[in-house]
Amino acid sequence: MAQTDPTQPSDASRPTVAIVGASTDPSKYSNKAVRAYLQQGYEVYPINPRGGTLHGLKVYRSLREVPRRPLDRVSVYVPPQITLQILDEVAEVGTRELWLNPGSESPEVLEKAKQLGLEPIVACSILAVGLDPEKMPPA
Repeated sequence: MAQTDPTQPSDASRPTVAIVGASTDPSKYSNKAVRAYLQQGYEVYPINPRGGTLHGLKVYRSLREVPRRPLDRVSVYVPPQITLQILDEVAEVGTRELWLNPGSESPEVLEKAKQLGLEPIVACSILAVGLDPEKMPPA
Protein backbone atom coordinates (compact mmCIF):
# COMPACT_ATOMS: atom_id res chain seq x y z
CA MET A 1 0.00 0.00 0.00
CA ALA A 2 2.97 2.32 -0.29
CA GLN A 3 2.30 5.58 -2.04
CA THR A 4 5.14 5.69 -4.54
CA ASP A 5 4.04 8.54 -6.81
CA PRO A 6 3.04 11.66 -4.84
CA THR A 7 1.81 13.32 -8.05
CA GLN A 8 -1.02 10.77 -8.32
CA PRO A 9 -4.31 11.42 -6.54
CA SER A 10 -4.48 9.92 -3.09
CA ASP A 11 -7.18 7.61 -1.85
CA ALA A 12 -9.33 9.91 0.28
CA SER A 13 -10.88 6.88 2.02
CA ARG A 14 -7.59 5.97 3.70
CA PRO A 15 -6.64 7.75 6.93
CA THR A 16 -3.61 10.02 6.70
CA VAL A 17 -0.62 10.43 9.00
CA ALA A 18 2.53 12.55 8.89
CA ILE A 19 5.52 11.12 10.76
CA VAL A 20 7.64 14.11 11.85
CA GLY A 21 11.27 13.10 12.28
CA ALA A 22 11.03 9.99 10.07
CA SER A 23 14.39 8.20 10.09
CA THR A 24 16.06 5.84 7.65
CA ASP A 25 17.44 3.87 10.63
CA PRO A 26 15.14 0.82 10.98
CA SER A 27 15.85 0.61 14.72
CA LYS A 28 14.39 4.09 15.34
CA TYR A 29 10.78 4.36 16.45
CA SER A 30 10.05 6.95 13.76
CA ASN A 31 11.03 4.38 11.11
CA LYS A 32 8.94 1.73 12.86
CA ALA A 33 6.03 4.20 12.88
CA VAL A 34 6.20 4.61 9.10
CA ARG A 35 6.10 0.82 8.70
CA ALA A 36 3.37 0.36 11.32
CA TYR A 37 1.06 2.91 9.75
CA LEU A 38 1.64 1.50 6.26
CA GLN A 39 0.83 -1.97 7.60
CA GLN A 40 -2.41 -0.65 9.09
CA GLY A 41 -3.51 0.92 5.79
CA TYR A 42 -2.70 4.58 6.39
CA GLU A 43 -1.55 6.99 3.72
CA VAL A 44 1.83 7.92 5.24
CA TYR A 45 3.77 11.15 4.78
CA PRO A 46 7.29 10.91 6.26
CA ILE A 47 8.72 14.31 7.27
CA ASN A 48 12.46 15.00 7.53
CA PRO A 49 14.33 18.14 6.42
CA ARG A 50 16.80 15.92 4.52
CA GLY A 51 14.07 14.73 2.12
CA GLY A 52 14.69 11.63 0.01
CA THR A 53 12.67 8.42 0.11
CA LEU A 54 11.76 5.95 2.83
CA HIS A 55 10.09 2.58 2.27
CA GLY A 56 9.15 3.70 -1.24
CA LEU A 57 7.58 6.95 -0.02
CA LYS A 58 8.63 10.49 -0.79
CA VAL A 59 10.03 12.14 2.34
CA TYR A 60 8.72 15.69 2.65
CA ARG A 61 11.04 18.37 4.03
CA SER A 62 8.23 20.00 6.03
CA LEU A 63 4.56 19.55 6.83
CA ARG A 64 3.78 22.45 4.48
CA GLU A 65 4.89 20.28 1.52
CA VAL A 66 2.35 17.51 2.28
CA PRO A 67 -0.36 17.54 -0.43
CA ARG A 68 -3.25 16.46 1.85
CA ARG A 69 -4.92 18.85 4.29
CA PRO A 70 -6.03 18.49 6.94
CA LEU A 71 -4.28 15.34 8.08
CA ASP A 72 -5.99 12.81 10.27
CA ARG A 73 -2.93 12.46 12.46
CA VAL A 74 0.50 14.02 12.99
CA SER A 75 2.89 11.83 14.98
CA VAL A 76 6.00 13.57 16.31
CA TYR A 77 9.39 11.90 16.88
CA VAL A 78 11.73 14.87 17.41
CA PRO A 79 13.13 16.43 20.62
CA PRO A 80 10.99 19.02 22.44
CA GLN A 81 13.04 21.99 21.19
CA ILE A 82 12.31 20.94 17.58
CA THR A 83 8.69 20.09 18.41
CA LEU A 84 8.23 23.66 19.66
CA GLN A 85 9.48 24.95 16.29
CA ILE A 86 7.02 22.87 14.23
CA LEU A 87 3.83 23.43 16.23
CA ASP A 88 2.85 26.52 14.22
CA GLU A 89 3.20 24.43 11.06
CA VAL A 90 1.04 21.66 12.56
CA ALA A 91 -1.68 24.20 13.36
CA GLU A 92 -1.41 25.75 9.87
CA VAL A 93 -1.68 22.43 8.03
CA GLY A 94 -4.36 21.12 10.37
CA THR A 95 -4.75 17.73 12.00
CA ARG A 96 -7.45 15.89 13.86
CA GLU A 97 -4.91 14.34 16.23
CA LEU A 98 -1.45 15.45 17.36
CA TRP A 99 0.53 12.58 18.88
CA LEU A 100 3.60 13.48 20.92
CA ASN A 101 5.61 10.30 21.27
CA PRO A 102 7.87 9.78 24.29
CA GLY A 103 10.77 12.23 24.20
CA SER A 104 9.03 14.80 21.99
CA GLU A 105 7.02 16.49 24.71
CA SER A 106 7.78 19.05 27.41
CA PRO A 107 5.65 21.41 29.51
CA GLU A 108 6.47 24.20 27.03
CA VAL A 109 5.39 22.04 24.07
CA LEU A 110 2.10 21.13 25.75
CA GLU A 111 1.40 24.76 26.64
CA LYS A 112 2.12 26.07 23.14
CA ALA A 113 0.09 23.27 21.51
CA LYS A 114 -2.93 24.16 23.64
CA GLN A 115 -2.48 27.88 22.86
CA LEU A 116 -2.64 26.97 19.16
CA GLY A 117 -5.87 25.03 19.67
CA LEU A 118 -4.22 21.63 19.38
CA GLU A 119 -5.05 18.89 21.86
CA PRO A 120 -1.90 16.79 22.07
CA ILE A 121 -2.02 13.11 22.91
CA VAL A 122 1.13 12.14 24.81
CA ALA A 123 1.63 8.45 24.08
CA CYS A 124 3.21 6.01 21.65
CA SER A 125 1.21 6.25 18.44
CA ILE A 126 2.48 2.86 17.22
CA LEU A 127 0.74 1.18 20.14
CA ALA A 128 -2.37 3.18 19.27
CA VAL A 129 -2.62 1.44 15.89
CA GLY A 130 -2.37 -1.96 17.56
CA LEU A 131 1.28 -2.85 17.08
CA ASP A 132 4.11 -3.28 19.58
CA PRO A 133 7.21 -1.44 18.34
CA GLU A 134 9.43 -3.72 20.44
CA LYS A 135 8.19 -6.76 18.51
CA MET A 136 8.45 -5.26 15.03
CA PRO A 137 11.00 -6.98 12.81
CA PRO A 138 13.80 -4.97 11.21
CA ALA A 139 12.88 -3.37 7.90
